[in-house]
Amino acid sequence: MTLVAAPAHLSTAAADFEQQFQARLHWSADTDAAIEQRVADILADVQARGDAAVLEYTARFDALPAADMRALELTQAELKAAFDSIPAAQRSALEAAARRVRSYHEAQKKASGESWSYRDEDGTLLGQKVTPLDRVGIYVPGGKAAYPSSVLMNAIPAHVAGVGEIIMVVPTPRGEKNALVLAAAYVAGVTRAFTIGGAQAVAALAYGTATIPAVDKITGPGNAYVAAAKRRVFGKVGIDMIAGPSEILVLADGTTPPDWVAMDLFSQAEHDELAQSILLCPDAAYIAQVQASIDRLLPEMPRAEIIAKSLTGRGALIHTRNMEEACAISNRIAPEHLEVSSTDPHRWEPLLKHAGAIFLGAYTSESLGDYCAGPNHVLPTSGTARFSSPLGVYDFQKRSSLIEVSEAGAQKLGVVAAELAYGEGLQGHARAAEMRLK
Repeated sequence: MTLVAAPAHLSTAAADFEQQFQARLHWSADTDAAIEQRVADILADVQARGDAAVLEYTARFDALPAADMRALELTQAELKAAFDSIPAAQRSALEAAARRVRSYHEAQKKASGESWSYRDEDGTLLGQKVTPLDRVGIYVPGGKAAYPSSVLMNAIPAHVAGVGEIIMVVPTPRGEKNALVLAAAYVAGVTRAFTIGGAQAVAALAYGTATIPAVDKITGPGNAYVAAAKRRVFGKVGIDMIAGPSEILVLADGTTPPDWVAMDLFSQAEHDELAQSILLCPDAAYIAQVQASIDRLLPEMPRAEIIAKSLTGRGALIHTRNMEEACAISNRIAPEHLEVSSTDPHRWEPLLKHAGAIFLGAYTSESLGDYCAGPNHVLPTSGTARFSSPLGVYDFQKRSSLIEVSEAGAQKLGVVAAELAYGEGLQGHARAAEMRLK
């Protein structure tokens, strides 16, 4: 059977463009009711029975029976052994990626993660104290694929932020451990690691068990059960985000080799049938060249079937009137990954307001950001880049306001506070301020 990848060919000049555009963008984040109920049952069971429930679900869902939780915890020696066991080229690549990710997040911490304070004219001190979270949990997907890069991207910013304990959970169906994932945990400084996954792992991190300590925040992507569990435990603990299918949007001016752009579209489409790959370009002939590259290159891809379904079901090649219109449409989409494949990307970058990460220039493939450029690859999806940001050091810190009012300051502020408190009918507030007045 010949596979065909047939992304929708749209034109902004068409009368029905808006209708077709919206239909292609639509993706429902609603969770299946049966999944929600199953997740609710698992969370309640782990909260009630702790380790016993985690052991039971791990045996059932991952075909990994264990007599006790000690059998499911990975020791630091095992992580080090995994690092030593992988090929030298992989060790070198892991360490190089980790250095760049750490360097970027250390710069991020200096820019936005320091405490500060000042005194005003009456001696009152005002400021902000930044402190790291005590303990976080990172969820690393396992099963269909292994993601050592996710270990680096979640653990390293937590480490840079100063988090005291980083607890990793990773499913290992049938006990199959991925050495590269364990090696990444060793390189990234994971404190403790457990071979558990699914909603039961999220529950264990959120509520704590006799073996697994309760954390303050859970980060990292997972399947529909993991997403539903994170949504339900939010409030008990913090979470990073509810991730949807992966996305890439390429803004092209027609100067990049079309094979490069076709492969960049493949790079997201190969993740999942629901992943979305979109090209925006004002050159109709170039769009046809990209389609020809898609047709020619697809049979070479090991995940060709997934790519074909993704591009046919959710992909789009959109002919725009000009690059300015392409930028405006990009802002409406607010993509997870945005490539500006142009000879002059800095001309267009000021017009781009909403994206998880922006990749400037033809040589900046999205895959470099996924693995080793330095910035975090945990990015907002499904249009949430309109109001949210990539995972970063700031996700592993919290801020406390600092207020030290001088005697002179209390005379001025007390009058203002009392007046407003009486206006709200809160006499205790008003009198507390007035008692400090001379």
